[in-house]
Amino acid sequence: MPVRSLNSSVVVWPDRLAVEAALCRWAAEAARRRPELLRVGYLGSYARGDWGVGSDLDIVLVVARDELAFTRRGAAWDLTLLPVSADVLVYTHEEWRGLDPASRFARTLAREVVWVWVREP
Repeated sequence: MPVRSLNSSVVVWPDRLAVEAALCRWAAEAARRRPELLRVGYLGSYARGDWGVGSDLDIVLVVARDELAFTRRGAAWDLTLLPVSADVLVYTHEEWRGLDPASRFARTLAREVVWVWVREP
């Protein structure tokens, strides 16, 4: 989270390297605890390099399987150890492979996602 100096009004926000390192540590621990995890990546402002004070981290997880509805899956992942707030999209391997490559969102994912941890089935 942001850190404010006691005698300054300057807010220091974690940069891309710090955020990526924290996500790598988080991914390794998550994979140890949850063997269904296949991939961890991020996209958005941190991936593009245009992050700033207040930016959140947009995370993509690919799992072997998940019985929860897509809209409920993200709540099952504890992201509180990351240094910035985060949003997470959790896809099953089948859903990930089934994304329509012609869709704008799939093109954005293909262009932007920075994978930090990968274990293919």
